[in-house]
Amino acid sequence: MKAMIINATCSMQDNPEPLQLVEIPRPEPESQEILVRVTVCGVCHTEIDEIEGRTAPPSLPIVPGHEVVGIVAATGSEVTRFHRNDRVGIGWIYHSSGSADENLSKDFRATGRDANGGYAEYMCVHEDYAYSIPDFFTDAEAAPLLCAGSVGYRALKLTGIQNGEVLGLTGFGGSGHLVLQLARHLYPDTQIFVFARSAKEREFSMELGATWSGDTESEPPEPAQAIIDTTPAWRPVLAAMKNLRPGGRLVINAIRKEDADRHLMADIDYAAHLWHEKEIKSVANVTRNDIESFLALAAEIGLHPEVQIYQLEQANEALQDLRARHIRGAKVLRINDGVDD
Repeated sequence: MKAMIINATCSMQDNPEPLQLVEIPRPEPESQEILVRVTVCGVCHTEIDEIEGRTAPPSLPIVPGHEVVGIVAATGSEVTRFHRNDRVGIGWIYHSSGSADENLSKDFRATGRDANGGYAEYMCVHEDYAYSIPDFFTDAEAAPLLCAGSVGYRALKLTGIQNGEVLGLTGFGGSGHLVLQLARHLYPDTQIFVFARSAKEREFSMELGATWSGDTESEPPEPAQAIIDTTPAWRPVLAAMKNLRPGGRLVINAIRKEDADRHLMADIDYAAHLWHEKEIKSVANVTRNDIESFLALAAEIGLHPEVQIYQLEQANEALQDLRARHIRGAKVLRINDGVDD
């Protein structure tokens, strides 16, 4: 089967095509696994973190990709949840302890980092970590829901925000554009402020119903009760802390931060950024419940993911576009036929 693989960690600035297109054996499902014929796979910034070594795979080569949608092609002998031709999705959580806090477990294994993922024509996964896709979504629309949407849903819950309190979003890519739509439904009286360095991202946020949008370091009309940060940089962290009201909370929804502007954290000022009982909370992975609950909720409210389609062979191009912040919604790789987008 065809697959794009990471052979070695490297800087994407020095190596613009870090993924290689190869032919590898099609996997065979174990007794409790399903074999999925992948139709699409979303492109996430975490793939860049893997390639550049910030969350390096434990062994190489590896097939990345963890926003996977496809059709069950075969089932292991003990599988009971799915049958051939069922449509399923696979997210960042490849396997874990099964506990309520399995996202924090030492047993947590990530799709496309600790096990081969969805930048391939086929992949296997334990049946407990695959999810039925609501009919409301096309394959391409469903892909970003499995990580960008689900982890955004977890981040929104971690804000503790109440209806009517001001919510900020800093960074407005695959996750941000889904969180905004979700927040508008769950908290109809809440003003939503979007901070983004790209004018196109700011315009897009206003199209989707943001109350106000400005540059990353702009001062909003009023301080926010909570801000969700989905950027790979440190500058937005400082700006967000300054724009929180007393007792406010910053939720950092990024698996890793890049080092380019880390030195700015030396400028942190206690009175401006931390005083008045402001909080910082990180998001660590997702649970099965996050994904299952979010998929159902997204279908119920008619959430609309915006997607840009690339072919599997264009995975490097998609990652470079993501790295350069050429973003309107989410990026998705088309891998096998049968995608209705």
